Amino acid sequence: MKPTRGNNSPQWNSTFAYTALSLFPHLLVVPLEEYLELQGAAIGHADRREPLRAYLTGLLLAGERKSVEPMAAKIDPRHVSARHQSMHHFVAQAPWDERVVIGVAREYALEQLERHGPVAAWVVDDTALPKKGDHSVGVARQYCAPLGKQDNCQVAVTVSLANASMSVPCAYRLYLPESWARQRPRRRTAGVPDEIGFEKKWQLALAQIDQLLADDLPRTPVVTDAGYGSASEFREGLSARGLSYAMGVMHETTVWARGYRPVPPPRRSGRGRPATRLRRDPDHRPVSLRALARSLDSSSWQPVRWREGTKGAMQSRFALLEVRVAHRDYRRVEPRVPELLLIEWPSGESEPTRYWLSTVPRPVELAELVRLVKIRWRIERDFQELKDEIGLDHYEGRSWRGFHHHGALCIAAYAFLAAERARLSPPAPVAFLRAARLPKDFRPRGAAGAS
Repeated sequence: MKPTRGNNSPQWNSTFAYTALSLFPHLLVVPLEEYLELQGAAIGHADRREPLRAYLTGLLLAGERKSVEPMAAKIDPRHVSARHQSMHHFVAQAPWDERVVIGVAREYALEQLERHGPVAAWVVDDTALPKKGDHSVGVARQYCAPLGKQDNCQVAVTVSLANASMSVPCAYRLYLPESWARQRPRRRTAGVPDEIGFEKKWQLALAQIDQLLADDLPRTPVVTDAGYGSASEFREGLSARGLSYAMGVMHETTVWARGYRPVPPPRRSGRGRPATRLRRDPDHRPVSLRALARSLDSSSWQPVRWREGTKGAMQSRFALLEVRVAHRDYRRVEPRVPELLLIEWPSGESEPTRYWLSTVPRPVELAELVRLVKIRWRIERDFQELKDEIGLDHYEGRSWRGFHHHGALCIAAYAFLAAERARLSPPAPVAFLRAARLPKDFRPRGAAGAS
């Protein structure tokens, strides 16, 4: 279906799209047709191409509700029932691989993302979808960020590609709580595959990263918040894969400050097996990040601006130092390698507010590392727009397959709009444009002292 302008034809969502696209929606017609052809070819079965086109078009159209029936009414108002049945079967029951759709979307958006600069980070995050009742797959009482409290919701683990100008989700997987993973009747009703068991969120993220590595995407630092970064197994898993990271950690995390390290095992004396593990003693113990931050003098803190926000420059105070993570190192035979610790302590706050551990290649400037860890704001914005404008949280089905199919199609729709917005935006900065040098005696007309 080709979107056109006119009183009787659907209109593109003008809130989300780039200003030029909202003023001239016909600019999207040719790119959309090409994009739908790409997705149709990837999804394979010819009978799925028309409902694919209808579903993606429905997600891209303006509308307060993006569940199947309202979209069917917008796409085909004279045959709502038949269109609804076709689209519902496609999203909830048809056996197509959602990862293929996301892969096409990723490659389409990546071309425009890299036009504005190389990929700067793989950003791991999760997004919560509030739900009433407990029948939808994966719903449990857990922390729900949109509500700011524990409540019924589904949580999807995601990985996005990002740089300073653009970002796009490229992995999306439902977190299945233990309460769901252990109950066979609930799993059977929701169609959870037999091979899916309980996995922690960081384990899901690591599996998604393995897929990106298998797809041979350009390697970049992995960025995430303390919900993932506090898992030492996750950090060590990334290092084992040859990936660097810059990720949030909790203030209780213990480290050895520069110049300190765990006590080596004692030398063997007499009979028996020699000791091999590192030790601690009452006078030689690691410190928490909070205690270490409080011990720094004022010269350790530097002001950094990392981007322009809607209310002006985003800035705060930061300290950067070298540490060794101490987590259970008494079970190790060698101390961990040193890492960078980045600490944020905003002016006016009584104590530091955020901490990050980083293994990004050195040397690295303080401002550069700050910009890297702060890139997560783009992903938070992506998923807010995915919900508000594309309808990520509007799906009313309850099955495993439907949840992932709808999520993949929403990401595909979002990737198309993000790519087109970037395509019509000049790369920043536009380095080849230079202002001409003005004569020394030049005064603008109307300026004080102008003749």
